Amino acid sequence: MNLVETDVLVVGAGPVGLALAGDLGWRGRTCTLVEQGDGVIRQAKMDGVGVRTMEFCRRWGIVQDVEASDYNRAYPQDNVYLTTLNGYEMGRQPMPAMKDDSPPPESPQKRERRPQNMFDPVLQKFARSQPGVSLHYRHRLEGFEQDAGGVTATVVDEADERRITYRAKFLVGCDGGRSTVREQLDIGMQGKGVLTHTTNVIFRCENFNQLHDKAPGYRYMFVGANGVWATIVAINGRDQWRMSIIGDASERHVYTDDELKAFAHKAVGRVFDLEILSILRWTRIEQVADSYGRGRVFIAGDACHLTSPTGGLGMNTGIGDAVDLSWKLSACVEGWGGAKLLDSYGIERRPVAHRITRFSTSNLEVMQRVPHTQKIFDEGEEGQRARELVGHALGEGLKKEWFSKNMHLGNRYTGSSVCIYDDPESPEQVKAEYEDAVNYRPSTRPGCRAPHVWLEDGRSTLDLFGRGFVLMSDAQHPGEAELFVHAAAAAGLPLRIELMREPKVLAAYEKRHVLVRPDGHVAWRGATLPTDIAAVVRTVSGNQ
Repeated sequence: MNLVETDVLVVGAGPVGLALAGDLGWRGRTCTLVEQGDGVIRQAKMDGVGVRTMEFCRRWGIVQDVEASDYNRAYPQDNVYLTTLNGYEMGRQPMPAMKDDSPPPESPQKRERRPQNMFDPVLQKFARSQPGVSLHYRHRLEGFEQDAGGVTATVVDEADERRITYRAKFLVGCDGGRSTVREQLDIGMQGKGVLTHTTNVIFRCENFNQLHDKAPGYRYMFVGANGVWATIVAINGRDQWRMSIIGDASERHVYTDDELKAFAHKAVGRVFDLEILSILRWTRIEQVADSYGRGRVFIAGDACHLTSPTGGLGMNTGIGDAVDLSWKLSACVEGWGGAKLLDSYGIERRPVAHRITRFSTSNLEVMQRVPHTQKIFDEGEEGQRARELVGHALGEGLKKEWFSKNMHLGNRYTGSSVCIYDDPESPEQVKAEYEDAVNYRPSTRPGCRAPHVWLEDGRSTLDLFGRGFVLMSDAQHPGEAELFVHAAAAAGLPLRIELMREPKVLAAYEKRHVLVRPDGHVAWRGATLPTDIAAVVRTVSGNQ
């Protein structure tokens, strides 16, 4: 057998695995990424890159690559509610095209529309560009064993059935909802379980928006006498479309190509020519793993949380997992990270998964509970009233999905063992922030994402974070910051001082000193220095 040594072995080269491998390489670690498939995306399982994920792309220097992907940036992003495209439009949520959109005040970036077949190659290029990263497709994990010093894994190269032995300090399963890694760890999953059985169809139709009289939209949602039954979304803003036939939780249907074409004809309200490119039958599930890892083996992304795509949070949450885990693994490889640092990964990220799965299912429930009646097809005043009820229910009910800024930027770690909490907060306040999907309030309370502020030199404060810890310190007290430097150096903790001189930065960061972690979350803050700086350093590095 061949023996390959690496710092981290990542299993699964979807967007989460690619992001994790790329970030580990960006931090100077060696990482081997193995993927059972061939890397070709035949069905894009995601198409929205959220604002927080775009902030990570900014950190990695790949924003231009994301923006250059082959999606028509001039294509409108409206969400439209209809009986059929040649029938009645019951409501519309206008949304700007990518070229016309702008970042929100709280971020230097904006969300992007990039289906997985366009986004994965960007992340793959990023991962491959890191000197310590190697990527292998058609390589299948067969099994692994771990001990006190690391993990030994057997991987099969399916090209020639050759077995390769990897010796890694850590192994991470980013291998999807049917995760082999999770199964071998014997980690269960809990939640509502099956929500619907759905069939996705990618089809090509060059003149699709000339088949009807409605203004173009990104997402067309179709309502029949029994409620919402399908959606059609613009996959590239040109000639490719994804139709989703929404079933229920009780029965999986297998449709013929002719039946699927008939669904498309029903949605448009007329017969037209379309080319079916791919079909994916999938099950919408709400579940979260009981644990995010054991010993030196961890899971991330769909391997530890399965959610309805109604909200666009699955992949984005998975990349959040990767960023949280990456710096902690790096810290332990480098020798300054303690055992509690690795324990904190699940402590911090599992509540986020519970939050996003519940939110996403609630958006599905809005669609399922919309008023439905045959009267929406009727002409006259009674039909108009029925359509207005449907349009209002969907328009108001789904606003929290279309404008879910707090779900992307407001994920705060409230019970972490490597954050130091100072100011008292009521359970009611924490609960209200947790449940609010829309209203994001920047803060430097420990566990929060450190706020974005534009600096006078054109950078964002977020551009200061990523490699190691950063102490944001009031420039009027530079001597105090140096004490932190000495304590960090003694413990081997990478730390840099950024003096806050600009009034708007001092206002946003609230305290004289704010310690920001490599992932951009606040670890500690204070109006004065702590009496025992060394104890703070030990805590935030997981050594106390």
